[in-house]
Amino acid sequence: MKKTSTRLADGRELIYYDLRDDRVRDAVDRRPLERTVTTSEVRRDPLLGDSVAIASHRQGRTYHPPADECPLCPSEGDRLSEIPDSSYDVVVFENRFPSLAGDSGRCEVVCFTSDHNASFADLTEEQARLVLDAWTDRTSELSHLPAVEQVFCFENRGAEIGVTLGHPHGQIYAYPFTTPRTALMLRQLAQHKEATGGENLFDAVLERELADERVVLTSEHWVAFVPYAAHWPYEVHLYPRRRVPDLLGLDEDARSEFPQVYLELLKRFDRIFGTQESPTPYIAAWHQAPFGALEEFDGVVRDDFALHLELFTIRRTSGKLKFLAGSESGMSVFINDVPPERAAERLREVASS
Repeated sequence: MKKTSTRLADGRELIYYDLRDDRVRDAVDRRPLERTVTTSEVRRDPLLGDSVAIASHRQGRTYHPPADECPLCPSEGDRLSEIPDSSYDVVVFENRFPSLAGDSGRCEVVCFTSDHNASFADLTEEQARLVLDAWTDRTSELSHLPAVEQVFCFENRGAEIGVTLGHPHGQIYAYPFTTPRTALMLRQLAQHKEATGGENLFDAVLERELADERVVLTSEHWVAFVPYAAHWPYEVHLYPRRRVPDLLGLDEDARSEFPQVYLELLKRFDRIFGTQESPTPYIAAWHQAPFGALEEFDGVVRDDFALHLELFTIRRTSGKLKFLAGSESGMSVFINDVPPERAAERLREVASS
């Protein structure tokens, strides 16, 4: 992997990740852009104890542009985009309309490929590995920023999810706090560790799932399963067999095997009820240990956390979506219409031959 860092016309950082070491990235952003002005502010809810990002400048972000005006495609002739060069393998750049900025953290966009009509599942294993390397590199770099406590790599796919740009891409949020979902995991981790005299909860969950009927696929270094208490109709958790706290902890064997496993999972999601005209919408979310202090979680150290990816779709059957209504949105109590065992069975049935 070759990494080349440059700056866009408004001062934002852009990084090329190339498969070939001889690629030269010297294209200049020719757009007449002014410096980006953000109004991002993090406010803490005194009743729930969580944080909310207030980012009114995002109202003006690009919204469903036609394909020939996509800001994530390479620049070509007089059509100038966020990527100055005429081609790329993987690109990461600071979001022009960030939810978090400055002392409130940082938001980045990850373009998986220059092919506007592709998806992550269409990538070659070599390309998918490059994305993994980019995620890992950005996790490392962002963790050293003074304002950053947790790094979150994720992909939103599909208009049903709320995606406003059709080009295959994901995002990275660098939060100035430990996110509520991670805090819940850490509390459960601490309670289980104390109650069992030191047993790791993630290890116990993985061992239980491997012995049950919800496993979707396994390999030498990875395990994918539908969790016992899945929140979403079709939800898969992907764990490395060797527990590590973040992407930086993966060894070369796990990294090499990841593309094959993950691409197969994505293809199975599309085979459930996706079509070329309407591919399965999903969210793919990497859960990593925070880089901040863990004093409030008694007895937990960073290495107790288990890196894993959670992949889920909001589609519960063909043509029908799972909406977060009263119980889910109002009380955070999910109601799942599809038994996790049946979801796992279905995801095994659609395996490629």
